[in-house]
Amino acid sequence: MSTHQSPQPIREAEHAPDDGLPDARRRRTILVAVCVALMAVIASVSGLNVAQPDLAVEFGASQSTILWFINVYTLTLAALLLPLGAVGDRFGRRPTLVAGLVVFGVASSAAGLAPSSEVMLAARTLSGVGAAMIMPITLAVITSTFPAKERGKAIGVWTGVAGGGGILGMFLSAALVDVASWRWLFVLPVALVAAALVLTLRSVPDSRDVPRHSFDMVGALTSVVAVVGLIFVLQEGPERGWGAPVTLLGLAVGVVAAVAFVVWELRRRDAALLDVRLFAERSLAGGSVTLLAVFGVQAGIFVVLFPFLQAVLGWSGLLSTLALMPMAVLMMAASGLAPRLAARVGPRATMAAGILLAGAGLALMAAVVSVDGGYPSVLPGMLAMGAGMGLAMTPSTEAITGALPREHQGVASALNDVTREFGTALGVALLGALLSAGYRGAVDDRLDGVPAATADTAREGVANALDVADRAGPQAGALARAARESFVEGWQQAMWAGVAVMAVLFVYVLARGPRHPGPVDAPEPADATAGS
Repeated sequence: MSTHQSPQPIREAEHAPDDGLPDARRRRTILVAVCVALMAVIASVSGLNVAQPDLAVEFGASQSTILWFINVYTLTLAALLLPLGAVGDRFGRRPTLVAGLVVFGVASSAAGLAPSSEVMLAARTLSGVGAAMIMPITLAVITSTFPAKERGKAIGVWTGVAGGGGILGMFLSAALVDVASWRWLFVLPVALVAAALVLTLRSVPDSRDVPRHSFDMVGALTSVVAVVGLIFVLQEGPERGWGAPVTLLGLAVGVVAAVAFVVWELRRRDAALLDVRLFAERSLAGGSVTLLAVFGVQAGIFVVLFPFLQAVLGWSGLLSTLALMPMAVLMMAASGLAPRLAARVGPRATMAAGILLAGAGLALMAAVVSVDGGYPSVLPGMLAMGAGMGLAMTPSTEAITGALPREHQGVASALNDVTREFGTALGVALLGALLSAGYRGAVDDRLDGVPAATADTAREGVANALDVADRAGPQAGALARAARESFVEGWQQAMWAGVAVMAVLFVYVLARGPRHPGPVDAPEPADATAGS
């Protein structure tokens, strides 16, 4: 025990004076630094969605290539989260964060200046590498520098940025595209990275685990192959077809690699990249399942909401994104409230309440949505969804990070992020497929008397139907109305499926959710080092 006397009072009763934790003022600066860095990563996930037509014209690229501009970033990010989270634990979280910010900033600058599709794809891939270095470390810095009593609040802020930051980033991106050009989309992440880099160098302390075992290279490689294979299937299945050879090959590779990863990690036991035995515990399993389902439903909602606002209501991309802001703001507010509620009633009750509220929001949207009702018919459900997700996400995140020791927080944070990415991809694929199937089934019954070529185009989607309706002569009004009403019927199918998912999740959390109010703050391991 150190005998050094500090003029400041002891900050937490459960910590010894030499616990090495930064003071309260510095912790606030650390929280700002990691949240700004996280915002840069999250904004880049969805930012290019608003610029797809501009990118197609600029590069003369196909829709498939444009989708790869978007998907290669998330694919690389998801694949490298676990290995790079472990690298941060082993070699230092601060240098890993700094390196990630530099890589991400350079790659974003290159993307903004890209002269060709090839350069854009390479820049987006490199951006994904930088993002995979940043994202798990931001949460790991919080869990390793905040005392137990304050950790939940800090994680709530982080969760709010992770959940609502994508919508805010999309709104700012849409505004930049409207007033300038798509190249200005990359000014936002570069500016955020620059600010985060300055704050990180000034305030974020270093912490690392002095390794007792060799780096789990086999586990790292099999995890990368597994994530790439499974995420590829979820991204490309709807586009290429679920029975296409390349889709089936990706599924086979992903499943085999995932099984190999689990088997290998069980053999490595304490030396594993991720100790999969921990999934037998309530906290890790409950938090992971909840985040997977909640982020899946949230991503699926966005797949439904954007076509509704743009195609059905005829709103611009900027106005459509602005319409999502109330949901994002309430989600962020509820994420901040969740730790206090969990401290009073427990994390399981808080998660269950959030899931119940989110499910009620989905049911409300499914029951009330209509073409004539417009935005007011979906706003109450959106608000309930935002509040419910915010309440569920923060204790779920804290359950995951609390299940692993402090010296492995990079891996814990990476697991949290991988779960989010898988949930997002799964929700887009499944709810998007339900929406498409519901739309086609509904519009088929409304195409009697429509010429075959026009009907075939209308079946492809509501945007296609509205485009061809402009050239349908006297049938234009009827065809446009049929397309909009069919989309709403497809919407309702997708929403009710989401309600069913939330109902199952609600029962699961009540039965198997985490019982403890937060992670137990174990003593710092003797072989871990921390410093400023």
